[in-house]
Amino acid sequence: MIRVVLPYHLRTLAAVEDEVSLEIQGPVTPRAILDALESRYPVLRGTIRDHGSLQRRPFIRFFACKQDVSNDSPDVPLPDPIAKGAEPLYIVGAMAGG
Repeated sequence: MIRVVLPYHLRTLAAVEDEVSLEIQGPVTPRAILDALESRYPVLRGTIRDHGSLQRRPFIRFFACKQDVSNDSPDVPLPDPIAKGAEPLYIVGAMAGG
């Protein structure tokens, strides 16, 4: 099982607690995780990535094993601790301002 931690506003929208667990078939990639997440929680479609292009939204970041993987290809396999469920993938709402 893959573990995913969502930001507070998306946890509230999806009506979930701290973490969600997902079953992923095949390579564990950001795209596979987001596909499974949106399939299980349809209310999240369009909140993390654009409906049409499926590109990550600008103020959403992905962290795997304390590394920012937001700009990596969505088809690159994630580290083994994520794939094995030892570590969660963090989806974080970035902040901007000045």
